[in-house]
Amino acid sequence: MKTRVFITLKPGVLDPQGKAIHHALEGLGFSGVNDVRAGKLIELDVDDSTTDSDIEAMCKKLLANTVIENFRIERGS
Repeated sequence: MKTRVFITLKPGVLDPQGKAIHHALEGLGFSGVNDVRAGKLIELDVDDSTTDSDIEAMCKKLLANTVIENFRIERGS
């Protein structure tokens, strides 16, 4: 089963990659962008028997740094 894990920085955590992207967009003439926050998308192909709790444990133990990052799990088919 295809599963996506979206990982983003928590509000208030500085995002140097997002700032660099924002600065580059301004340099390219894109003036309508007010802010950029960069994140990660991890795609997993897991067995149907893998539970949401299993995937959440993967996120907490390895995939996300829960001190500074939030994660959201999206199960597919």
